Amino acid sequence: MNRNELRKADINLMVVFETLMLERNVTRAAEKLFLGQPTISSALNRLRAMFNDPLFIRVGHRMEPTARAEELFRHLSPALDSLSVALSLTHQFDPAVSNMTFRIGLSDDVEFGLLPPLLRALRQEAPKVVFVVQHVDYWRIPDLLAAGDITVGISQTRGLPANAKRKLLRHIQPSILRADASDSPLTLDEYCSRPHVLVSHTANISGYADEWLAEIGRTRHVVLSVPQYSALPALLAGTDLIASLPDYTAEAMAASGRLFKEPFPFKTPMLDLSMVWLSHVDSDPAERWLRSRLEAFMSERPLTAP
Repeated sequence: MNRNELRKADINLMVVFETLMLERNVTRAAEKLFLGQPTISSALNRLRAMFNDPLFIRVGHRMEPTARAEELFRHLSPALDSLSVALSLTHQFDPAVSNMTFRIGLSDDVEFGLLPPLLRALRQEAPKVVFVVQHVDYWRIPDLLAAGDITVGISQTRGLPANAKRKLLRHIQPSILRADASDSPLTLDEYCSRPHVLVSHTANISGYADEWLAEIGRTRHVVLSVPQYSALPALLAGTDLIASLPDYTAEAMAASGRLFKEPFPFKTPMLDLSMVWLSHVDSDPAERWLRSRLEAFMSERPLTAP
């Protein structure tokens, strides 16, 4: 390899190229990089001259990459990851004085049940640090990580990119939440006969519990589907409605004393909550600190743990 060729390269141009490959749109690339559209257009013209290729061809509102651009991206993206790792080794991170902005992805149940105790601790440890939280689920995490919209996500996970790292934080114990107190938990018959509220980000009226019930030949009656867990306390209050949700979310909601958490009346499969990030931020001191705090407060341990 002739490394003298690197003298002709502009890292900023490479970052613009990578962003255009991910966004396929000049406007979105400009917004992502906090630059003006003319700056992105100028950078694209320089890239075309550098590689002697159009790189992108407009198709409708999208910019489709040429075969040459696809080949460049396969080589360039890992190289930029490696460069990010190398540069991260040149600085240290002090949470007490840092004013960095961290972008994290949390599923709705995690945000309600596990974020508050973490945030209370971090306000003491890192008072100037800014956290931007985006909603994620197992469908959105890969795209948000690849686009750089988040650097770490916590949710249930399924398919992940090849360069993703995953750490199991806890096993999820499904729980029931109800507004009417009782000395004894619901029986299976009572669980099936009561009206249910389902939390579904995709507006479904069936979920995991319905699949589990079907395996034992039972059904339940969902009368309401809502998009987020935070609505449950107000919706359940003063009704006979019940909801099924992760144990840590149910525990946080029951802490007010107005709702009551109890176990499922039948055996359920094990669900996992995991933390996911990409390999290029693995060694970054700031990201390592962030992941250590997320693990400390969101792993399988009491919510009141220091």
